[in-house]
Amino acid sequence: MASHKIAKPAGAAPADEIELSVAQALLDLENNVAELKKELRPLQISSAKEVEIGGGKKAIVVFVPVPQLKAFHKVQQRLTRELEKKFSDRHVLFVAQRRIMPKPTRHSRQKQSRPRSRTLTAVHEKILDDLVYPTEIVGKRTRVKVDGSKTIKVFLDTKDATSLEYKLDTFSSVYRKLTGKEVVFEFPATTEVL
Repeated sequence: MASHKIAKPAGAAPADEIELSVAQALLDLENNVAELKKELRPLQISSAKEVEIGGGKKAIVVFVPVPQLKAFHKVQQRLTRELEKKFSDRHVLFVAQRRIMPKPTRHSRQKQSRPRSRTLTAVHEKILDDLVYPTEIVGKRTRVKVDGSKTIKVFLDTKDATSLEYKLDTFSSVYRKLTGKEVVFEFPATTEVL
């Protein structure tokens, strides 16, 4: 039964086709791949979304509960490889399901102050980190054009350039879909030698 691999909050819509197929794929991997069995048994997903990335291509974004993110990171490279085999010509990305709390206004004051981890900025930065995992982000620049539009330039670790080059467009499209912000991923041209 694949549905027990999906942990949805109470009152959420029932699992759709994509979510069930991802859950089934995880279950199959758990049952068929001996070295992944122990790690995959406790893991669940919160939801999954299919995102158009242009050129007729699609990516699957798998949302995981925040407490399980570390456990997913342990097996993420292997898991991504296996899932991309199963869902051919679709990139698979793992992102933690985080909640953004609204900014307190004068008329809607909360009893508790809003933690930094629930702010829009913090959540968007974390989504960026999750998308490019296991690569590290080494720098960021925000470019504001004359018309007021902003583009974020994100520099990734050059040691992963060969393994990630083909996924950069996917990262940009998925980040734009999730946050509405324009972002460009690059590898720094020159590395400073000290």
